[in-house]
Amino acid sequence: MSKTNPGNFFEDFQVGQVIEHATPRTVTEGDRAAYGSLYPTRFALPSSAAFAASVGLEQHPVEELIGFHIAFGKTVPDVSLNAVANLGYAECRFHQPVVPGDTLSTRSEVIGLKQNSNGRSGVVYVRSTATNQRGEVVIDWARWVMVHKRVSTGSGPLRSDPEGTAAPETVIPELAKAVDAKNLIVPKGLDFSSYDFTAAGEPHRLADYEVGEKIDHVDGVTLTASEHQQATRLWQNTAKVHFNVEARPDGRNLVYGGHIISLARALSFNGLANAQLVAAINAGAHTSPAFAGDTVYAWSEVLDRTVLDSGETDAAGVGALRLRLVATKGRDESMTLRGEDGKYAPGVLLDLDYWTLIPA
Repeated sequence: MSKTNPGNFFEDFQVGQVIEHATPRTVTEGDRAAYGSLYPTRFALPSSAAFAASVGLEQHPVEELIGFHIAFGKTVPDVSLNAVANLGYAECRFHQPVVPGDTLSTRSEVIGLKQNSNGRSGVVYVRSTATNQRGEVVIDWARWVMVHKRVSTGSGPLRSDPEGTAAPETVIPELAKAVDAKNLIVPKGLDFSSYDFTAAGEPHRLADYEVGEKIDHVDGVTLTASEHQQATRLWQNTAKVHFNVEARPDGRNLVYGGHIISLARALSFNGLANAQLVAAINAGAHTSPAFAGDTVYAWSEVLDRTVLDSGETDAAGVGALRLRLVATKGRDESMTLRGEDGKYAPGVLLDLDYWTLIPA
């Protein structure tokens, strides 16, 4: 009996299956520093303990995406080690800030399956929940990923012949198009009523953003193999396509989709510096692969805005801004998401719909 883990293939998953993922991970100040070295992030709240205290937070949180990447990385050996690609996200909520010293553990439930028509792969839908050392929910989300079946693809290791293996019943879960603003969770004590706009870097508050407005974040960053592989190792993401050139027919390492998310979020500071906290990810799609040498730019579209009810949330001066964050290969000054055919425009790498908390 083999003692090594080859990862799960599509036919290993069953709807209703619950997976307890291995290796809890403790967040440290080193994660904050490493994140800042990988991405050009400048948001004041995770950057400054003094700023975090000035807006009512008892402890200095790390960026929300640090917690997300760590929790996501726990799922990879069981869910997406044999992935073709991670396809999308939905219903992601950040329940409370992650601070250094928190230990994150993750479990997942398989909520859907759909075999592809080629018979060589299928899409697996999972709902994952990350908890801290006190058993409190920190983040939960749904995602779907395309996973190889045990077949010979003509490249890489030869796998067993699945001839005669029946496809599982197709189950596609119903996922909400967006997290309702009334279900956003505001960190305990958060108070933007005396917010320091000078320290934050921009004067713009909730009312300054109009629904339908688009913001070109201007700056670009060229992807390097060393940085994206450092990031995937930092988050303990072991998916073969990110490290092993034999895992893809084209012999190229696929850049981890979370790396693109964090890069685009960091670039969005220029124009959205006061969108301090990510509260939810409504939907997300990695629309095209990214590789070392690609230069990534970003733009945002304002989808909605609301002032949160301080009577129910104890969140003085806090508003919520719903944004579409688009990452592109090369700068697109026209900020075009889709062509006339309804397909994503050439160069679009990421389409992310999310809520942020901003001074009202």
